[in-house]
Amino acid sequence: MNWLERDQNSIWHPFTQLLNGFEHIMVEKAEGMYLHTPDGRKIMDAISSWWVNLHGHSHPKIAEAVAKQASNLEHVIFAGFTHSPAIELAEKLLSILPKNQSKIFYSDNGSTANEVALKMAFQYWYNKGEKKRKKVIAFEGAYHGDTFGAMSVGDRGPFSAPFSPYLFEVEFLPMPTAENHSELLNKFEKILHLGEVAAFIFEPLVLGSAGMKMYDASFLDQLIEMAQKVDVICIADEVFTGFGRTAKNFASDYLNHKPDILCLSKGLTGGTMALGVTSCTEAIMEAYKSTDIMKTFFHGHSFTANPIACAASIASFDLLVNEDTQSKIQEIGEWQTEFYHKISQHPKVQNARVLGTIFAMELKTESDTSYVNEVRHKLYPFFLERDILLRPLGNVIYILPPYIIKKEEIEKVYNAVEEMLETL
Repeated sequence: MNWLERDQNSIWHPFTQLLNGFEHIMVEKAEGMYLHTPDGRKIMDAISSWWVNLHGHSHPKIAEAVAKQASNLEHVIFAGFTHSPAIELAEKLLSILPKNQSKIFYSDNGSTANEVALKMAFQYWYNKGEKKRKKVIAFEGAYHGDTFGAMSVGDRGPFSAPFSPYLFEVEFLPMPTAENHSELLNKFEKILHLGEVAAFIFEPLVLGSAGMKMYDASFLDQLIEMAQKVDVICIADEVFTGFGRTAKNFASDYLNHKPDILCLSKGLTGGTMALGVTSCTEAIMEAYKSTDIMKTFFHGHSFTANPIACAASIASFDLLVNEDTQSKIQEIGEWQTEFYHKISQHPKVQNARVLGTIFAMELKTESDTSYVNEVRHKLYPFFLERDILLRPLGNVIYILPPYIIKKEEIEKVYNAVEEMLETL
């Protein structure tokens, strides 16, 4: 039995049809920009393996940190114990997070980071005896993860349809645009003045899984200001946008009004392994400071603050803040902007956009723009045949490379996109 048969017999892959799905590709090694297959192919990873990889695959400094930590302390229960990697990472993160952030809570991934944030906000009001504060406001089309709280505040579409009877009620706002600005603000204000809102959760500036939809920071600033005036807790889901993707350390750095809670994952470990972080202000913490045991935040995971994952994150952090990486982030942003200006007027392209290292565009089709647009089934193999990993979101093509990509490598991606426009 070959590896493909073994895979098909034993593994259920994510976001993959069990019938009529694409054949999986075996990767035996990854290095830098490339995924190496047993038959000698080198596939360029132009989407950072689901947006997690910041510094290229198998980065020697991160690998060295992981190996060193694994031989010293692989894991310890984080209730009642602590360790240096968790402390050092928390201190480093707080040094670049918005200045209002005070504490770090560890979990396992982006979905759990958002789950923690929601529970933290709900219990904040519970601890304060505010029984009316049960509503959450979120954006239509949002994606915050696949656990139940995260699904509840995400898009109510085909992905969540089987679970809709079990999701809690959420007030959804349309994504901000120049056209709906006044209408959105009026709706937001009406919901806020009910006095029942516990939290407002959002992906700042870019709704990633919704199709890399981008909106203006000034709109979000207004919404946060309005929410915080009536003490609504503002939660920024920076799982995707964190760690330089928008050209700043965090998308929240574009805002004058800072969120009360931030959620981090993906690039946190440089794409090496799973780790989640939820940070919060001192004001959030105050509601939990009590001798009453029932005001404790009873939340935790078996692998909370795993020392190996923390060590990988420390190494990734040090690479991120390095002057060379910061310069490269700006350079990638310039390349993406140049390509945006070149491609945005193409007759087969609509709504091209760029923010920092993120480029996205929509391919004009007979169907509406959506994740389930059938053209995706032509686009994905088109690029793979050219040894480039781009995973379109329906008819939305995006380019999101690690920070080590070279000019000639990103030009190969751009050329493939232009070829696609002339071929398909």
